[in-house]
Amino acid sequence: MTGRPEVLFPLFSQLETLPGVGPKTAKLFENMDVHAPRDLLMTLPTSGIDRRLQASVQDVAPTETVTVEITVERHRPARQKGRPYRVDVSDTKTTFQLVFFHARPDFLLRQLPEGARRIVSGRIEVFDGILQMVHPDHILKIEDAGSLPSFEPVYPLTQGITLKTITRAVAGALQSLPDFGEWIDPDLVAREGWPTWASATATAHAPKGTVDLLPTAPARARLAYDELFAHQVTLALARGRRRRLPGRASTATGKFQQPVLKNLPYRPTDAQMRAIDEVQSDMATDLRMNRLLQGDVGSGKTLVAVMALLTAAEAGGQGVMMAPTEILARQHLVSLKALCEPANVVVEILTGRDKGAERAAKLGALRSGDIQILLGTHAVFQKDVEFQDLRIAVIDEQHRFGVAQRMEIGQKGQAADVLVMTATPIPRSLSLAHYGDLDVSILDEKPPGRTPVTTALVSAGRIDEVVEHLRSAVAEGRQTYWVCPLVEESEVTDLAAAEARFADLRALFGDDAVGLVHGQMPAREKDTAMSRFVNGETNVLVATTVIEVGVDVPNASIMVVERAESFGLAQLHQLRGRVGRGSEKSTCLLMYQPPLTETGRRRLEVLRETEDGFRIAEEDLAIRGAGDVLGTAQSGLPRFRVADLERQSALMAVAQSDARRLVDSDPALESDRGTAVRTLLWLMEQDRAIRMISVG
Repeated sequence: MTGRPEVLFPLFSQLETLPGVGPKTAKLFENMDVHAPRDLLMTLPTSGIDRRLQASVQDVAPTETVTVEITVERHRPARQKGRPYRVDVSDTKTTFQLVFFHARPDFLLRQLPEGARRIVSGRIEVFDGILQMVHPDHILKIEDAGSLPSFEPVYPLTQGITLKTITRAVAGALQSLPDFGEWIDPDLVAREGWPTWASATATAHAPKGTVDLLPTAPARARLAYDELFAHQVTLALARGRRRRLPGRASTATGKFQQPVLKNLPYRPTDAQMRAIDEVQSDMATDLRMNRLLQGDVGSGKTLVAVMALLTAAEAGGQGVMMAPTEILARQHLVSLKALCEPANVVVEILTGRDKGAERAAKLGALRSGDIQILLGTHAVFQKDVEFQDLRIAVIDEQHRFGVAQRMEIGQKGQAADVLVMTATPIPRSLSLAHYGDLDVSILDEKPPGRTPVTTALVSAGRIDEVVEHLRSAVAEGRQTYWVCPLVEESEVTDLAAAEARFADLRALFGDDAVGLVHGQMPAREKDTAMSRFVNGETNVLVATTVIEVGVDVPNASIMVVERAESFGLAQLHQLRGRVGRGSEKSTCLLMYQPPLTETGRRRLEVLRETEDGFRIAEEDLAIRGAGDVLGTAQSGLPRFRVADLERQSALMAVAQSDARRLVDSDPALESDRGTAVRTLLWLMEQDRAIRMISVG
């Protein structure tokens, strides 16, 4: 597969090959991310204008667009410079004026000779009690009326590109539509009643009414599916390729797991047992595991991770678990040591703090296999860290570790399995787009013993009551987080807000009772402040959002979030998850600055109504859109031109199972359908996928 198939050449030629597009216009199109005819064809109309012929301008409300047949009565050239040129015209019921600024009189006299009949279409307005149409969009001779579509598509525009320019260029691009072999599963095409690609493209650019602009319109749904399917084929190829890399079977014997499970103070949930089974059956095959474990705050991911690490130890190998920060790695160390104690498994930690002889001793124990489970931060990536027999890498809080790092850890072990964990519930459509190359296990139950958190909305004017509430809680020996607002402008203002609140609370509670952490602190100071809070030496912790996902302080039972309306839903849900970890009744106070916008109120109410992270994530997606939920810049989410992840999430799931089926049965894409799919990958510029097939 050496290069782009010839059938695609016209779609990837220069924009200047299209009517009305010169070098200057082509440059302007680049601002719309349109570089070739193919990009233009994938820029679909966003709305439309009804251009059906009406009897009179009187039949529509002012500011609406109307198309009427008129008789030209008389021209009124501008008397003074800067005044408009007016033309009196009449339709079947009334007279009105066509108005032109900076007019060329000779041109207008040719276009609109007095006494002639014409079709005009444009927006009707009232000025000084007179009906007028300023700069009509269309002026046509009666015999040319057929060239005006009854429903004219409207495209997104950029400065310098008019609707006429883009409409003409699109019409030119549609002239050279190639007909491709069908890449979609024929049963699916038949079931959905989808047109071919070429026919869908032509139809999407010629809507007959607003129904044709909906994501559910067959032409649009088909084109969205093509985009999602191409993306999922790329992920399926990456997954297939990883699975073809030699893996190693690690079979559980129960030797270490049995004593650990026996000593648990609770019974694991069904969801935990199901996830443990899925992980163990992956590990028992000689294919490499790449699994995502998605669970809400407090759904018990740690137990699943421990069972995976113990499976590696039972098979005679080692496991590593990585956290994004040292404080989290140390918390994992405490909980893993406690869990693994009955099994006599050696658990150690390696961070940037380990120096000299201590570090050398740990590295030696790793090489000889004396350490069975290692915890750490990205420090475990360093060159001199060698394992005797690394079987599995567990990565906590995936979004901090990119795909490149996922692969790097996979190379540490001869053929290590990878289990990625995230406490950020992601809506299904996004998780398929973002993690479609991984198999997914979901923990959708809470273990017993987690106390529900009461969430209340409090106006900022009631801050004194909030402080009083804290005073009595602190007097009872309880601990509190106080999260400061996210100020858009800069981290410096965030910091100023946090430092001011820190000073206020210290004045109230005493210097030693209040700690502060923020993003600008050196790591060591941040760790010290966090540790003092974890150990109960401070009662109140003032923080910007750096209080890490996963920090576990069972005694903290109050979370105050200032200016809660400035946070995303998922972020507020994560923050709330820091409390309710002990037996105490916990509260989360969301303080807001009135008046709240409609969206702001909706967001905060969703949090008050539910603690279900997946429901919250779906709401967040509906409110903010895909890019904001994942933070597109670092999310590696593809930018879809046609597909709408919020509204077409069901298509993404179909695309994933279709793509996986195809790649499993035809990994080199050599069948007739496979060959058509190769063309689709070129069409969608999925170069990564193309490289994967080329090198096999």
